[in-house]
Amino acid sequence: MNRLSGSSLPQPGGAENRATDYSAYIPALRRYFARRVTSAHIVDDLVQDVMLRMHVRQSPDGIDNLEGYIFRTASSVLRDQARRDQVRHAKGHDELTEKDHPAEERTADRVLQAREEIAQVVRALEELPERTRDIFLMRRYEGLAYGDIAERLGISVSAIEKHVAKAVAHIARRMAR
Repeated sequence: MNRLSGSSLPQPGGAENRATDYSAYIPALRRYFARRVTSAHIVDDLVQDVMLRMHVRQSPDGIDNLEGYIFRTASSVLRDQARRDQVRHAKGHDELTEKDHPAEERTADRVLQAREEIAQVVRALEELPERTRDIFLMRRYEGLAYGDIAERLGISVSAIEKHVAKAVAHIARRMAR
């Protein structure tokens, strides 16, 4: 008898296919997890974890009560999930929803404002000494590491750091106006 629904579960596959076909247990496992977790979106992940563990086991030979074994495995999966949630402080995380974090609309005013900000940054970059500007662009736009820039220009990493800091401070001052 199935302890979840009171009816007998169909036995998976024939004797030759029992090692890989546990799909008959999926609906009962979904109900099992749905009653025990608060986030409905993880139910299928938990079922998949059980199926994976059963697949790794390969053969149900030596298991007297296959249904009991599967639900014992489900219980272990649930405990493992609870441990992971505790370690990751999952209860302290919020879902990103459109209601709480609406996407910005691309209005004509917003596009114009962005273009003005880009022009302001370009003007600020043009005001910088050429070497400082080049170093800043190598770092921020080309993604080069300080060491790579220093090697390319034949100066110290400390000098590179100072040029980048100078450029960032100058751009920040110009944008604050």
